[in-house]
Amino acid sequence: MPRYSSVARALHVPLALALCWSLWADPVWGPARANSRIRPPATLSVFRSGEWRVWWHVDWAPERWSEADTSVTGALDWERLAPGLEWATLRLACPAPTWRARLIVARVDPRQVALSLEMDQTRDKRPAWSIDRAPQDALLAVNAGQFVGGMPWGWVASGGRKLLSAGYGPLASAITIDAAGGVRWGHGDSLMASEGAAVGFQSYPTLLAGDGVVPPALRTSGGGVNLTHRDARLALGETRDGRLLLVLTRFDAMGEITGGVPLGPTTPEMAAIMGALGARDAVMLDGGISAQLLLRDPAGKSQHRWPGLRKVPLALIARPRVPAQR
Repeated sequence: MPRYSSVARALHVPLALALCWSLWADPVWGPARANSRIRPPATLSVFRSGEWRVWWHVDWAPERWSEADTSVTGALDWERLAPGLEWATLRLACPAPTWRARLIVARVDPRQVALSLEMDQTRDKRPAWSIDRAPQDALLAVNAGQFVGGMPWGWVASGGRKLLSAGYGPLASAITIDAAGGVRWGHGDSLMASEGAAVGFQSYPTLLAGDGVVPPALRTSGGGVNLTHRDARLALGETRDGRLLLVLTRFDAMGEITGGVPLGPTTPEMAAIMGALGARDAVMLDGGISAQLLLRDPAGKSQHRWPGLRKVPLALIARPRVPAQR
């Protein structure tokens, strides 16, 4: 008998179910379009007030998001978990083979919570962090950045000290958050100062930069980005009022039983999602089977978990902010 990894075992049944769904529901090969061989153009729809509403179309995708799309934000019913932390979900209809995705959206005010990074590795430098290792006082815990081998990719700073040196690339983004909750972004090969950074790290690819601009490499092919690959996604963005958005996608064609299946939006679609939610700057974090998110209130009475299937080396943690002593 062949031996399967724990990840393969965990995905075996959900992937089989997802494949059956995709083959049945696909507009080209499924029974609904048995006589058609023309795939319809890519669109995104949001489920609101009992119906699906198209809000994004690949042929008229904005090059810049100057403001949130109210057809999307209007579908969010925010729940407050703590001062500076609230969350909501919404349902998306995506092109095949994803079809249905659920967005988990956490909105964080860095001026009202304390943010920090945690690097977690085994003695032999393998990634060791998962949401099961989140501290007891964490309001939010999520995997941060991307990683190569067992190490975070690119620049990492914590407590005003540089821990890792910068990575370089035209679609690299860096975010710095100071102790007071001030947020700064750097895109491309812009270098960020480690001094004063309570939290600082790089990730890629850039989704939005320059006040809502979608990078050209995400709008046309040939820019080094796979524009058609579908995966579970995790992204970080900042709104124009200084709040952070953490957005996790879950496969939703058959409910939460297949939620961990790594199918979701493309990279251009994820840029549109972040723009429609009101972000002016945004970057992708490690998605797929690495993506994981924990949300809870300070008392631990309300807890929401979306685990990943792979451990990671770096996490972003939000805790209640301790009032400054006078």
